[in-house]
Amino acid sequence: MNNGAINEERFFIPVPEAERVSAVWTWPARPTIVMALAHGAGANMDHSFMQALAQELAAHDLAVLRFNFLYMEKKQKRPDPPAMAHRVLRLAWQVAHDRFPSLPLIAAGKSFGGRMASQSLAREPDNRVKALVFFGFPLHPANKPGTERAAHLKAVAVPLLFLQGTRDALADLSLLAPIVSALPNGSLATFEGVDHSFQRGKTNAVPALAKTASEWLFSLKFD
Repeated sequence: MNNGAINEERFFIPVPEAERVSAVWTWPARPTIVMALAHGAGANMDHSFMQALAQELAAHDLAVLRFNFLYMEKKQKRPDPPAMAHRVLRLAWQVAHDRFPSLPLIAAGKSFGGRMASQSLAREPDNRVKALVFFGFPLHPANKPGTERAAHLKAVAVPLLFLQGTRDALADLSLLAPIVSALPNGSLATFEGVDHSFQRGKTNAVPALAKTASEWLFSLKFD
Protein backbone atom coordinates (compact mmCIF):
# COMPACT_ATOMS: atom_id res chain seq x y z
CA MET A 1 0.00 0.00 0.00
CA ASN A 2 1.28 3.44 -0.99
CA ASN A 3 1.71 5.85 1.92
CA GLY A 4 3.10 8.66 -0.21
CA ALA A 5 1.50 11.86 -1.48
CA ILE A 6 -1.76 11.60 -3.45
CA ASN A 7 -2.21 14.16 -6.23
CA GLU A 8 -5.46 15.65 -7.57
CA GLU A 9 -6.21 17.64 -10.70
CA ARG A 10 -9.58 18.98 -11.87
CA PHE A 11 -10.40 19.58 -15.53
CA PHE A 12 -13.16 19.17 -18.13
CA ILE A 13 -13.81 16.46 -20.70
CA PRO A 14 -15.24 17.89 -23.94
CA VAL A 15 -18.39 16.14 -25.16
CA PRO A 16 -18.81 17.02 -28.86
CA GLU A 17 -22.17 18.65 -29.59
CA ALA A 18 -23.05 18.51 -25.88
CA GLU A 19 -20.73 20.97 -24.08
CA ARG A 20 -18.44 19.32 -21.51
CA VAL A 21 -18.40 17.40 -18.21
CA SER A 22 -16.31 17.95 -15.08
CA ALA A 23 -13.61 15.44 -14.21
CA VAL A 24 -10.88 14.97 -11.63
CA TRP A 25 -7.74 12.87 -11.46
CA THR A 26 -6.54 11.30 -8.20
CA TRP A 27 -3.22 9.52 -8.49
CA PRO A 28 -0.13 8.37 -6.55
CA ALA A 29 3.44 9.04 -7.57
CA ARG A 30 3.86 5.70 -9.36
CA PRO A 31 0.50 4.25 -10.42
CA THR A 32 0.41 0.74 -11.82
CA ILE A 33 -3.24 0.66 -12.99
CA VAL A 34 -5.59 3.40 -14.23
CA MET A 35 -9.32 3.29 -13.41
CA ALA A 36 -12.16 5.36 -14.89
CA LEU A 37 -14.72 5.49 -12.06
CA ALA A 38 -18.30 6.52 -12.92
CA HIS A 39 -20.76 7.80 -10.32
CA GLY A 40 -24.20 6.44 -9.44
CA ALA A 41 -27.58 7.79 -10.54
CA GLY A 42 -28.25 10.05 -7.58
CA ALA A 43 -24.91 11.67 -6.71
CA ASN A 44 -22.12 13.20 -8.76
CA MET A 45 -18.39 12.53 -8.91
CA ASP A 46 -17.78 14.73 -5.84
CA HIS A 47 -20.01 12.74 -3.49
CA SER A 48 -18.10 11.87 -0.30
CA PHE A 49 -18.18 8.16 -1.19
CA MET A 50 -16.63 8.79 -4.61
CA GLN A 51 -13.94 11.06 -3.19
CA ALA A 52 -13.03 8.65 -0.40
CA LEU A 53 -12.97 5.67 -2.76
CA ALA A 54 -10.66 7.46 -5.19
CA GLN A 55 -8.27 8.35 -2.36
CA GLU A 56 -8.23 4.78 -1.05
CA LEU A 57 -7.69 3.31 -4.52
CA ALA A 58 -4.84 5.76 -5.13
CA ALA A 59 -3.27 4.56 -1.88
CA HIS A 60 -3.24 1.11 -3.51
CA ASP A 61 -1.30 2.46 -6.51
CA LEU A 62 -4.25 3.16 -8.83
CA ALA A 63 -4.67 6.36 -10.81
CA VAL A 64 -8.40 7.17 -10.68
CA LEU A 65 -10.39 9.33 -13.09
CA ARG A 66 -13.78 10.49 -11.78
CA PHE A 67 -16.19 12.34 -14.04
CA ASN A 68 -19.78 13.48 -14.28
CA PHE A 69 -22.38 12.18 -16.66
CA LEU A 70 -23.96 14.98 -18.70
CA TYR A 71 -27.26 15.11 -16.79
CA MET A 72 -25.40 15.52 -13.50
CA GLU A 73 -23.21 18.24 -14.99
CA LYS A 74 -26.40 20.10 -15.94
CA LYS A 75 -27.88 19.50 -12.46
CA GLN A 76 -30.76 17.49 -13.87
CA LYS A 77 -32.37 14.67 -11.89
CA ARG A 78 -33.25 12.30 -14.73
CA PRO A 79 -30.26 10.15 -15.80
CA ASP A 80 -29.05 10.37 -19.37
CA PRO A 81 -30.39 7.88 -21.93
CA PRO A 82 -28.02 4.90 -22.23
CA ALA A 83 -26.63 6.09 -25.57
CA MET A 84 -25.45 9.39 -24.04
CA ALA A 85 -24.15 7.70 -20.90
CA HIS A 86 -22.19 5.24 -23.06
CA ARG A 87 -20.79 8.13 -25.09
CA VAL A 88 -19.48 9.94 -22.00
CA LEU A 89 -18.02 6.71 -20.65
CA ARG A 90 -16.08 6.06 -23.82
CA LEU A 91 -14.76 9.62 -23.86
CA ALA A 92 -13.59 9.13 -20.26
CA TRP A 93 -11.95 5.82 -21.17
CA GLN A 94 -10.09 7.59 -23.97
CA VAL A 95 -8.91 10.33 -21.61
CA ALA A 96 -7.72 7.75 -19.08
CA HIS A 97 -5.90 5.74 -21.73
CA ASP A 98 -4.27 8.83 -23.22
CA ARG A 99 -3.01 10.00 -19.80
CA PHE A 100 -1.52 6.62 -18.85
CA PRO A 101 -1.16 4.68 -22.14
CA SER A 102 1.20 2.06 -20.71
CA LEU A 103 -1.08 1.10 -17.79
CA PRO A 104 -3.99 -1.37 -17.85
CA LEU A 105 -7.27 0.56 -18.10
CA ILE A 106 -10.08 -0.54 -15.79
CA ALA A 107 -13.68 0.58 -16.15
CA ALA A 108 -15.60 0.90 -12.89
CA GLY A 109 -18.76 2.40 -11.56
CA LYS A 110 -21.00 2.89 -8.57
CA SER A 111 -24.43 1.35 -9.31
CA PHE A 112 -25.77 3.14 -12.44
CA GLY A 113 -22.26 4.00 -13.59
CA GLY A 114 -21.16 0.37 -13.53
CA ARG A 115 -24.30 -0.85 -15.28
CA MET A 116 -23.86 1.72 -18.06
CA ALA A 117 -20.24 0.58 -18.47
CA SER A 118 -21.20 -3.09 -18.78
CA GLN A 119 -23.98 -2.24 -21.23
CA SER A 120 -21.54 -0.28 -23.37
CA LEU A 121 -18.95 -3.07 -23.37
CA ALA A 122 -21.61 -5.68 -24.16
CA ARG A 123 -22.80 -3.71 -27.18
CA GLU A 124 -19.37 -2.66 -28.42
CA PRO A 125 -16.21 -4.23 -26.95
CA ASP A 126 -13.34 -1.82 -26.31
CA ASN A 127 -9.86 -3.33 -26.33
CA ARG A 128 -8.56 -0.49 -24.15
CA VAL A 129 -10.64 -1.75 -21.20
CA LYS A 130 -9.06 -4.77 -19.48
CA ALA A 131 -11.57 -5.35 -16.63
CA LEU A 132 -14.72 -3.93 -15.04
CA VAL A 133 -15.43 -3.38 -11.34
CA PHE A 134 -18.98 -2.88 -10.05
CA PHE A 135 -19.27 -1.01 -6.76
CA GLY A 136 -22.80 -2.30 -6.20
CA PHE A 137 -24.43 -3.71 -9.35
CA PRO A 138 -28.10 -2.56 -9.42
CA LEU A 139 -29.68 -5.88 -10.41
CA HIS A 140 -33.25 -4.64 -9.94
CA PRO A 141 -35.25 -1.71 -8.49
CA ALA A 142 -35.33 -1.53 -4.72
CA ASN A 143 -37.19 -4.48 -3.22
CA LYS A 144 -38.47 -5.61 -6.64
CA PRO A 145 -36.37 -8.72 -7.37
CA GLY A 146 -35.65 -9.55 -10.99
CA THR A 147 -32.77 -10.45 -13.29
CA GLU A 148 -33.51 -8.61 -16.54
CA ARG A 149 -30.76 -6.04 -15.94
CA ALA A 150 -28.16 -8.81 -15.94
CA ALA A 151 -29.08 -10.26 -19.33
CA HIS A 152 -26.31 -8.39 -21.15
CA LEU A 153 -23.49 -9.43 -18.80
CA LYS A 154 -22.72 -12.67 -20.62
CA ALA A 155 -21.74 -10.56 -23.64
CA VAL A 156 -19.00 -8.69 -21.71
CA ALA A 157 -15.68 -10.34 -22.50
CA VAL A 158 -13.44 -8.78 -19.84
CA PRO A 159 -13.12 -9.97 -16.20
CA LEU A 160 -15.92 -8.64 -13.96
CA LEU A 161 -15.79 -8.02 -10.21
CA PHE A 162 -19.03 -7.49 -8.30
CA LEU A 163 -18.63 -5.83 -4.88
CA GLN A 164 -21.97 -6.18 -3.09
CA GLY A 165 -23.40 -5.55 0.36
CA THR A 166 -25.49 -8.33 1.88
CA ARG A 167 -28.22 -5.79 2.71
CA ASP A 168 -28.34 -4.24 -0.77
CA ALA A 169 -32.02 -3.69 -1.63
CA LEU A 170 -31.08 -3.34 -5.32
CA ALA A 171 -29.35 -6.72 -5.58
CA ASP A 172 -30.87 -9.83 -4.04
CA LEU A 173 -27.79 -12.00 -3.56
CA SER A 174 -29.83 -15.18 -4.01
CA LEU A 175 -30.40 -13.95 -7.58
CA LEU A 176 -27.07 -12.26 -8.24
CA ALA A 177 -24.74 -14.99 -6.94
CA PRO A 178 -25.81 -17.67 -9.48
CA ILE A 179 -25.66 -15.11 -12.28
CA VAL A 180 -22.05 -14.23 -11.42
CA SER A 181 -21.04 -17.87 -10.94
CA ALA A 182 -22.37 -18.65 -14.42
CA LEU A 183 -20.14 -15.98 -15.98
CA PRO A 184 -16.78 -17.46 -17.06
CA ASN A 185 -15.08 -14.17 -16.13
CA GLY A 186 -17.17 -13.15 -13.10
CA SER A 187 -16.14 -12.78 -9.44
CA LEU A 188 -18.27 -11.79 -6.45
CA ALA A 189 -17.14 -10.29 -3.14
CA THR A 190 -19.73 -9.58 -0.45
CA PHE A 191 -19.67 -7.23 2.53
CA GLU A 192 -21.71 -8.35 5.52
CA GLY A 193 -24.46 -6.06 6.73
CA VAL A 194 -23.71 -3.36 4.13
CA ASP A 195 -26.43 -1.70 2.04
CA HIS A 196 -26.38 -0.30 -1.51
CA SER A 197 -24.59 2.83 -0.29
CA PHE A 198 -21.96 0.62 1.37
CA GLN A 199 -23.02 1.80 4.80
CA ARG A 200 -23.50 -0.22 7.96
CA GLY A 201 -24.18 2.15 10.80
CA LYS A 202 -20.97 4.09 11.38
CA THR A 203 -18.79 1.45 9.72
CA ASN A 204 -16.69 2.78 6.84
CA ALA A 205 -16.64 0.15 4.09
CA VAL A 206 -14.53 2.17 1.66
CA PRO A 207 -11.09 0.89 2.76
CA ALA A 208 -12.29 -2.72 2.44
CA LEU A 209 -13.78 -1.99 -1.00
CA ALA A 210 -10.54 -0.47 -2.25
CA LYS A 211 -8.43 -3.27 -0.80
CA THR A 212 -10.63 -6.00 -2.31
CA ALA A 213 -10.80 -4.32 -5.70
CA SER A 214 -7.06 -3.64 -5.91
CA GLU A 215 -6.09 -7.15 -4.79
CA TRP A 216 -8.39 -8.65 -7.42
CA LEU A 217 -7.01 -6.35 -10.12
CA PHE A 218 -3.40 -7.16 -9.23
CA SER A 219 -4.24 -10.87 -9.49
CA LEU A 220 -5.22 -10.53 -13.14
CA LYS A 221 -2.91 -11.19 -16.09
CA PHE A 222 -3.08 -8.16 -18.38
CA ASP A 223 -1.98 -8.22 -22.02
